[in-house]
Amino acid sequence: MEIYQLRTFVTVAQQGHLTQAAELLHLSQPAVTAQIKALEEEFGMPLFERYPGGVQLTEAGKLLLPDAENILALGRNLLHKAKSLQGEPRGKVRIGTIGVAARLKIGPWLALLRQRHPLITVETTHGVSVSVLNEVRKKTIDAGFYLGRNPYQNVNTLPLSEVGFCVALPPQMAVELANADWKVLGKAPWLGVSQFSSLADITQELWRSQNIAPLKVGEFDEEATLLELIKAGVGVAVLAERTARRYAADGSIVLWRGGELATRAPLQFIYSAERENDPVIGMLKASLRQVWDLP
Repeated sequence: MEIYQLRTFVTVAQQGHLTQAAELLHLSQPAVTAQIKALEEEFGMPLFERYPGGVQLTEAGKLLLPDAENILALGRNLLHKAKSLQGEPRGKVRIGTIGVAARLKIGPWLALLRQRHPLITVETTHGVSVSVLNEVRKKTIDAGFYLGRNPYQNVNTLPLSEVGFCVALPPQMAVELANADWKVLGKAPWLGVSQFSSLADITQELWRSQNIAPLKVGEFDEEATLLELIKAGVGVAVLAERTARRYAADGSIVLWRGGELATRAPLQFIYSAERENDPVIGMLKASLRQVWDLP
């Protein structure tokens, strides 16, 4: 029995699917299948039942899973402890960023990190919330920022703040919609948001919560594009409060109900749950807490 076999066992149990587990482990599906088969032969009993949609644990598998998870946790803690004994942290840390850098306080955070840990090199990669979350899950980046509610148990979060969102209107529609209710607002043309945008889930959740299904005028993936289309009178859209108020001040857009917040979403720092006790992650979180003035 090898540690890598137990890791494969736990990952398959978490995902309920061999292909998804193989992707997370950076292995081929036959390799995952072979490792599970080797464990089953060593244990003398099947660990999974196969069915068309995936796999599920047998009763024996359910009983053995907690012990396998504990062994992996002990192994990770041993590795992290060994790393912490090596002295000053060093190496490259890859961080996924989203949206506007100033909103994330990237400058003050990385300046503090550099001051405290001069041997750490940070590499940032810009994307949207969905892509950053997937990269953290696949462990191709160390950590990142995420706007919205984290749906995965194998990803841990450090809440930083809440971001408010306003409904932004073209000036041409202001007379009709500035103080409209949601039923009327839902009949207006809306700018759809691409699934690859951080605003996608936020906009969809808002529509569901208000029981509206607007006619979408295309789908767009950047806040800057939404802003230009609102100015041009193409349609209505949700914008981050800070952006919305800045452009409403010069009259290029109008805010629904004077800038009333339509919804909020948590801004979070995310990382793999397996790295909760990793000194490098602890170092990143400690500096973030100071910059964001968190308890």
